[in-house]
Amino acid sequence: MKPYGNQLNFKKKVSHEGKKNSEKISILNIKLIHQIFNTINISLLILIFTLFFLSFDSQRKWSNTYKILSKTRATNNNLIDYISKIEEFYVSELDSHNIYRKTKPEDLIYLEKLVEKKESLFKKNLSSFIEGFSDSKYQRGY
Repeated sequence: MKPYGNQLNFKKKVSHEGKKNSEKISILNIKLIHQIFNTINISLLILIFTLFFLSFDSQRKWSNTYKILSKTRATNNNLIDYISKIEEFYVSELDSHNIYRKTKPEDLIYLEKLVEKKESLFKKNLSSFIEGFSDSKYQRGY
């Protein structure tokens, strides 16, 4: 029975060594799987940050473009207002040509040019000073 017992012990040793080997293989497989997942996670993080910065830059460019487009639209609206005012002025001028008649020299009235009175500064100040005394504008005492 000893050989049977030795065989049994031998089998136990082999099965025990097989467990160690399978444990080593499973630990290596788990480490390999963890490394693969870590690599995938890091790659995804890098991709997310890259896309975030690209989208942030695109948003900034779009904001600048929208600001420029808004200024252009405001300028165009102002130009349209100016153009409509000019058109209105020209239309009114064209209409006024039919209302008014051309003048002739006989229709004009000539006025004589009035001579301006030149008063000296001294007389003006003296008269205002005298009026001030008469109106009690300049009073003496307290």
